[in-house]
Amino acid sequence: MKLFRWGPAGQERPGMLDAEGRARDLTGLVPDIAGQVLSDVGLDMLRGIDPAALPALPEGARLGPCVGGTGKIICIGLNYSDHAAETGAQVPPEPITFLKATSALSGPNDPIIVPKGSEKTDWEVELAIIIGQRARHVEEAGSLAHVAGYAVANDVSERAWQMEHSGQWTKGKSADSFGPVGPWLVTRDEVADPQALNLWLTVNGKTMQNGSTATMVYGVQHLVSYLSRFFTLHPGDIIMTGTPPGVGLGMKPPRYLAPGDVVELGIDGLGGQRQEVVAEG
Repeated sequence: MKLFRWGPAGQERPGMLDAEGRARDLTGLVPDIAGQVLSDVGLDMLRGIDPAALPALPEGARLGPCVGGTGKIICIGLNYSDHAAETGAQVPPEPITFLKATSALSGPNDPIIVPKGSEKTDWEVELAIIIGQRARHVEEAGSLAHVAGYAVANDVSERAWQMEHSGQWTKGKSADSFGPVGPWLVTRDEVADPQALNLWLTVNGKTMQNGSTATMVYGVQHLVSYLSRFFTLHPGDIIMTGTPPGVGLGMKPPRYLAPGDVVELGIDGLGGQRQEVVAEG
């Protein structure tokens, strides 16, 4: 299934795609694409609904983040060996883990807002894992049972704030609009192998990133198991799994986003995003 959320920011309603890829409204059938709806029981209930019998979305309806009730966004740094090389960093002996503020979440086609004082706003196409069932100290072999599905994410980053100021990476990752996720949550049964997905990103029509989840240092199963050792993963939590090479930071000279740029990105079977870059205020 492909599930989504639609409507004004902060007032999103649940929806799903039908067999022809048309967007349908789930309002009144489930409260949101969140919480118990993301469990295996909740997803099986949705599979019993005939999407063709649901009302179509209004023309031009906005898509919001494809999952609601997100308590935390966990990001994994330098998780592609070729991306680590382009930034001059070593492949980490364990996953580099940091948090992105949930207030950064935005819809897949909402603008990227370059915050005031930003000098180096950058892009990162990433595979997002959406947690569906509580996970605490889970074994790697059974970790996918705790995953509701997957989505496209853009881990937008302000590199000066991330790397040139003291402290942790979170402040360079958490500005409003720095977390587009969607368009859809694609349930895990529709993704045969999350380590065999092509992902790409363009800026103004020029390809910047073109990689594969096959080159991830730490794969999906390992990440879910690893993170569950340190804190409980809850339904709606998002894990952004790292990015392949081609970010602006790694270019010579570096190339960063400016108002007027258009960013497009996507992952095999998970859909695509399009963001216009605007200045804050």
